[in-house]
Amino acid sequence: MEYVTIRGERKEYATGTTYLQIAQEYQPLYENDIMLVSVNGKLRELHKTLDRECTLEFITTAEKPGMQAYQRSAKLIMLKAFYEIVGKDQIEKLSVDFSLGKGLFVDVKGNFQLTQELLDRVKRKMTEYVDQEIPIMKRSVNTDEAVGLFERHGMYDKASLFKYRMSSRVNLYSIGGFEDYFYGYMAQNTGYIRYFDLVLYGGGFVLMLPTMKNPRQVPSFEPSEKLFGVLRESSAWGEKLGIGDVGALNDDIARGNANDLILIQEALQEKKIGQIAEMIAGRPEKKFVMIAGPSSSGKTTFSHRLCIQLRALGMKPHAIGVDDYFVNRVDSPRDAQGNYNYEILECLDIALFNRDMTDLLAGKTVELPHYNFITGIREYKGDRLTLGPEDILVIEGIHCLNDKLSYTLPRESKFKIYISALTQLNIDEHNRIPSTDGRLIRRMVRDARTRGATAQDTIRRWPSVRRGEEENIFPYQEDADIMFNSALVYELAVLKQYAQPLLFQIPKNSPEYLEAKRLLKFLDYFLGISSEDIPHNSIVREFIGGSCFKV
Repeated sequence: MEYVTIRGERKEYATGTTYLQIAQEYQPLYENDIMLVSVNGKLRELHKTLDRECTLEFITTAEKPGMQAYQRSAKLIMLKAFYEIVGKDQIEKLSVDFSLGKGLFVDVKGNFQLTQELLDRVKRKMTEYVDQEIPIMKRSVNTDEAVGLFERHGMYDKASLFKYRMSSRVNLYSIGGFEDYFYGYMAQNTGYIRYFDLVLYGGGFVLMLPTMKNPRQVPSFEPSEKLFGVLRESSAWGEKLGIGDVGALNDDIARGNANDLILIQEALQEKKIGQIAEMIAGRPEKKFVMIAGPSSSGKTTFSHRLCIQLRALGMKPHAIGVDDYFVNRVDSPRDAQGNYNYEILECLDIALFNRDMTDLLAGKTVELPHYNFITGIREYKGDRLTLGPEDILVIEGIHCLNDKLSYTLPRESKFKIYISALTQLNIDEHNRIPSTDGRLIRRMVRDARTRGATAQDTIRRWPSVRRGEEENIFPYQEDADIMFNSALVYELAVLKQYAQPLLFQIPKNSPEYLEAKRLLKFLDYFLGISSEDIPHNSIVREFIGGSCFKV
């Protein structure tokens, strides 16, 4: 017998009792489905058995590890159903490429016609699997065996990936004989995956899944044409470079091509920034370039580089940070916890911003403010500006795409740019890298360097940052005139060296440890690249240091 502490209650269970049996006993106390369990702070799947005295915490689909397990399991079910309906021999490619809206975009190619009717058949087959509650089996094989297995199945991306793994074992998951590799834990059986949909879109389809906010509801699909376009373009960049997954990136690094890869990727970005500058220069009515994007997208470096390109075209850009229009700290709004909330529109003196911008547009001279982040007071230091024919304002801030920020300015005077680090690299065809992971690692490295923050601090604050993005940035991204992807295909191989020591410092008994462990496992897929060959104007320099700009 073993003593177990759950929700502050100490109970006795027989040795060998599965965590699933205990979870089923406690499920009525939870609003959402229990997917995983934390055993003395370590994440475990429910099929594992009790073998010692411990403290258990159940993880539901309303929590990140639980929803991630749900999403991975749904992908496995979808893949098995698709291969069964269409036939393996008819499928040339089936890859989960990137998130789109609240779903995952799946690219498919082969000797068949993709229609909504076909997707409905696949969905019905998935529902059959769910109703049958088929166990999701797990087996561990040595890495060499896994590489051979993937090569026999034509999964060359996975075979390439595991050539570089130091770990001696690989966990494989299967449903009724259909086997695949997935990065992370899975549900106990198919019966847990009750909410999903398949929607035809963009030459492929979208696997719609619930979110942590509403774990029992599949959101409706809302097309994001501009975002989809830039994601597709980024995937095309990867194809041009011959690097669509981590295994291919590692192959290139191992062959000694890292420097060429850096130069090519930086050249592609510089070309794109130059094209954006030409678009702006070709529209003389545009006097306000409004730049917005989520945290750690590289907005500051992008703004500097755009200004240089505009100068090369004979224009006179002036950078303005919306943060300089913060209300004095004593007047700042607070969140529910009583902390200052710098994410919402009300933290800005919108009336002053509009008055200044309107006066500038009218040809008047305006003295611009500077916000003192130490004293929390807006100051004036004699910084006066008058707009001439070649002058243009480059304005950066999280609310720049929201017309409520610039409500007095005519729409034709604004050129809106949405920037985000939309990771174009996947771990393999069926395991994507969420863009939010790339941005989190960027922020972790930058905050440690510039603000003295620990990785634990950054991980703790990240959910609040993400909520602010969902409310204040993402709803307006489709209003942009152009989107820019700041992710670089090589960057995680560079950031790895900076992030790993920070993550290893997180105490094992802290709430942030599970996320740190996940990120460490993720970074272990990458071979490292030295930062010395990265240009000093690169967006990556904003995070690792050594930038030629004040960032």
